[in-house]
Amino acid sequence: MNSTHQRKVTSEGLLKFIIPSLIGIFLFMIPIPNDEGVTIPIAKLAGWLQGLFGTAIPFSLPAIMTIVITITAVLSFLAVVAKPDWITKSSFLTSLLQVSGIWLLARILGMIFAILTLFKIGPEWVWSDATGGLLLNDLIPILFSVFLFAGLFLPLLLNFGLLEFCGTLLTKIMRPIFTLPGRSSIDCLASWMGDGTIGVLLTSKQYEDGYYTKREAAVIGTTFSVVSITFSIVVLQQMKLEEYFLQYYLTIVLAGVVAAVIMPRIPPLSRKSDTTYETEADAPDDTIPEGKSRFQWGVIQATRTAVDNRASNVIKGGFQNVLDMWMGVIPIVMAIGTIALIIAETTPLFSYLGAPFVPILNLMQVPEAAEAAQTMVIGFADMFLPAIIGADIESDLTRFVIASLSVTQLIYMSEVGGLLLGSKVPVRFIDLFIIFIERTIISLPIIVVMAHIIF
Repeated sequence: MNSTHQRKVTSEGLLKFIIPSLIGIFLFMIPIPNDEGVTIPIAKLAGWLQGLFGTAIPFSLPAIMTIVITITAVLSFLAVVAKPDWITKSSFLTSLLQVSGIWLLARILGMIFAILTLFKIGPEWVWSDATGGLLLNDLIPILFSVFLFAGLFLPLLLNFGLLEFCGTLLTKIMRPIFTLPGRSSIDCLASWMGDGTIGVLLTSKQYEDGYYTKREAAVIGTTFSVVSITFSIVVLQQMKLEEYFLQYYLTIVLAGVVAAVIMPRIPPLSRKSDTTYETEADAPDDTIPEGKSRFQWGVIQATRTAVDNRASNVIKGGFQNVLDMWMGVIPIVMAIGTIALIIAETTPLFSYLGAPFVPILNLMQVPEAAEAAQTMVIGFADMFLPAIIGADIESDLTRFVIASLSVTQLIYMSEVGGLLLGSKVPVRFIDLFIIFIERTIISLPIIVVMAHIIF
């Protein structure tokens, strides 16, 4: 341990830490202008790649992703049933393809839904633009391109000391307020400034590497993996409230921070184990050695990580990240998301579930409470559904409440919920539904108060 403390900070180590980390911060966190308002460079690259398909690249992304989902299901079935040597001898392929029975079924369902949707065969309620078509044609092409660039460039945030540096500096803030280690600040910022999918990917990788406990990973994944600024703007445009963007985003941040303070302290998150991934060992602590300032220790930790890093491992890790998300997550999103959207579109379940909110909204003096109430729970299927259903509500105040709540609820099965279930983050479906309801109950009064002030 003493040799670790005494390791000198060299100019080479500083450059290896600073340059990749700054590039990573720029790619994942710095807002840049675009045609729709603001975005981040990773999302800009993803949009550029999507634009190439069908123009410069003569293939459609839905067709390509259907092939990827099908290959994943077939290989997973082969890995579970036949266990060929070329899979079992590779730790990466084993972790990717040898899944439990329920996840194998989900991957096979994802394949079936993707094929039916791509060729528009079978029942229309499976492949319509409101169910399977929404996922395969709209969401999954975005995930394909975001995962490609995010997976390749994530090592810039993860592997060159930035997490160690920020973790050391921000522990005194993150621990008492959010019950989280300082290094989680990067996950939080990447999610808030970038995209919830990026946040889930970051969190899952950090958890698998042993840096977060089960409780910490569950808290970060279900508390900070919010949608991007760009997507928030899309929701606001759907509600015809674009001129209120600053008030809207301030409301989202305020409600989100309050929820982030409360949620880790109540079940189910508070009951998650404080042990690390597949071990009973304690997670790395945040203790600062005697004789070192917080900043000095942060720099030492960061440069040590950067110097010890090999370029070959970074490149290999980047490509493995991409395959892990393409094959491990997207089939789950297709399966679970389609089922949730079918339930939302073809049954009155979400209307029934939303009924208890009618008297609450009436008490809070929210106009058109009955119409708004059915949007309270339907966001669990897809966060854009409340905006679609509530767009025709006359009251600006009510549309503002729906738009804000649909973002702060955070858990929706067509993306973040499906990603969390498909990742190694230790949350179950029932956990996600309870967390969704809790976030709704916590966020709603704050949003309604802000709406009454604004309108």
